[in-house]
Amino acid sequence: MPARPPSAPKPSSTQVPDATPATRQAFLSVKDAAEYLGLSPHTLYVWRHRRNGPPSFRMGPRGRVMYRIEALDAWIREQEQADSRSNTTLSPLDAAPQRRSDYATGA
Repeated sequence: MPARPPSAPKPSSTQVPDATPATRQAFLSVKDAAEYLGLSPHTLYVWRHRRNGPPSFRMGPRGRVMYRIEALDAWIREQEQADSRSNTTLSPLDAAPQRRSDYATGA
């Protein structure tokens, strides 16, 4: 049996049955998406219920929840840009000092 290339995703019993190899590489099941993101599948289910987290959709006659790898990567980039530790333009240390309002003195 030939060795699988390192970039190919691991096969999973939750992937779409009878899907082409291109489909298996473009879409991930909840279990595979959770593994890809380093999260638990439960977290993805909760985020989906709350309409948080990466975009997902239902596919196939059974309505399995699926994730596009492209959408996961884009969502990760959004998270990086929203975090001041990754995005230096959001760093509070680089912000101009704020002036205290005169609300307390009534002036």
